[in-house]
This record gives sequence, structure tokens and C-alpha cells, in this order.
Amino acid sequence: MSRAPLSSGDPIADRRLAHARDYAAAGDPAAAAELTEQALELVPDWAAGWFLLGEFHEGAGDVTAAVAAYERAAALDPQDRCGAGLRLARLGARPVPEAPPPAHVRDLFDDYADRFEEALVDRLGYRAPQRLVEAIDAVAGDRRFAHGLDLGCGTGLMARALAGRVGRLDGVDLAPAMVAIARASGLYGDLAVDDVTAELARRPEGSLDLVTAADVFCYLGDLTEVVAAAARGLAPRGVFAFSVEAAGPGDEVLLGESLRFAHGRAHIERVTRAADLRLAGLDTVTLRRDRDRDVGGFVVVATRT
Repeated sequence: MSRAPLSSGDPIADRRLAHARDYAAAGDPAAAAELTEQALELVPDWAAGWFLLGEFHEGAGDVTAAVAAYERAAALDPQDRCGAGLRLARLGARPVPEAPPPAHVRDLFDDYADRFEEALVDRLGYRAPQRLVEAIDAVAGDRRFAHGLDLGCGTGLMARALAGRVGRLDGVDLAPAMVAIARASGLYGDLAVDDVTAELARRPEGSLDLVTAADVFCYLGDLTEVVAAAARGLAPRGVFAFSVEAAGPGDEVLLGESLRFAHGRAHIERVTRAADLRLAGLDTVTLRRDRDRDVGGFVVVATRT
């Protein structure tokens, strides 16, 4: 179940939703949906309540009712902080978007910031930064980079993995709470709260020796624009290293059950070639565990010739 704002502003509605969550956790999403509908009679303009109603209907197998609830949630919140549009796309009711709503990603990680590292590293075995450093080493040896940019820097896991390898490392992330933790680490030079493609566009052409993106592109669909922006920012011999979740054979870009994007080899090869980058490494790895299953991915290293 997704994270969504819990308070409607009405204590009776909030209590009904709390009981609905208990029913859903106990394996009775139909009863959860019924209670949530009662809560929404009291607060009919509560976008998060409609979103949760969609989740409960979806869990009960009523796709038609789930689509209607998600559509109502999206209409009530134009920023779509709960990510109703992604659910609608996954159910085939809307086209797959190029990326999740920025407000959804920002709120998700702001809420997650204080427990991000414990959940991701300790419980899910997240190792993407270490895999990226190994891939960079395989291509660049013991080269020390003068100036790098960490896309989707989060709390600073990539900066720690790169310690001693970069003279100055800057970072960018959509979530202010994540950036605040990264800033407190003292591992970064400049830090920005922004979209990664916009931050790359702000950088002077050829000003970066290294660009990294660890587990960031699962929140982007087609990577053409961001890869081109990274290539523009790279100096000659510059290195662009990133990880993606792996799509199945024949898929270029896929919106998965997790509502994250996965990318295929053909897509990676196409977008790096279009950006005039040399694909120096494309390795299959396990990025982390999720729901007791390994999440397979690719670690990619591309260079500007």
C-alpha cells in the first residue's frame, strides 16, 4: 500500500480510514473499501481518501471501481501527490506518463528521508552505489575526477561510495528533506533541489568529468532527454555511470507493478548512441531485494569521446 496523507481534517473520517486500513492489512480489502466510502461521505473532496479507496477496490479485484476512485483523486489534486495517474496507467486507463508527477516523488522521499538509509541499505540490501563504483573502476581505473554531479543524490550514499575519487562532487534531488541530510553529511559541494534534467541544463557545457545516477532512472520513462543532457555536460573523456531496473526481453521501457520504470538493453543502447556517447559497460546486477525477491538491473558506464 502506498504512502498517502492520513488526515482528512475530520476525526470521524480519519477513524473510519484507520479501521479500513486494519481490514486491508487483515486481507479484507472489500470491507476496507466500504469503510472508506463511508469516510468519503463526510469529506468528499479528500484526494488521498479517494486514492486509498482505489487501492482497496484494486485489492478486491474491482478494477472499474478502482479506476473511478483514482480518477476522482487525480481530479481533486492536480499535482497528483499520491500518484493516481501512475495507477491509472498501470490499469490501462491512461497512457503511461514519461515520469511520475514531481510532487509525488518529492513527497514520497521527503516522508521517507529519516529512515531512507536504514530501509534501503539494511533491510533491502541496496548496493547500487557500490556496483556503480566497481563499474567506473573497470572503465577508468584509478582515475580521480575533478568535478562530478550526482543525480538524485538522496541522502548521500553515492558520495560515500565515491569518497576520494572526486575533487568536488555536487548533487541534485527533488526532495528537500533528502537534500538537507546530504548537506549535513558535508560530502557535497553545491546541492540543488530540482529536477535532474533541469539541473544538467543549468551546468555549462563540458564542465563535468563524472555524472552518476544510482537508482534514479526508475522514476523516468524514456531516457533520451536526460542522457542527452548528461552528455552535453560531460567534458571530453567524461564518464556517465547510472543504474536502471532491467525490463524483460523485447521491452524498451516498462512501467512495472511497483510503479517504477524498467529499461531494456535496446533502450540503453539507443539513447547512449543518440547522445554520441560510447557505451563502455553494460552489466547485469542485482540492485536490491524487494518483497523477498531480487531486483535485477543494469549498471551502465558511458563515456564522451
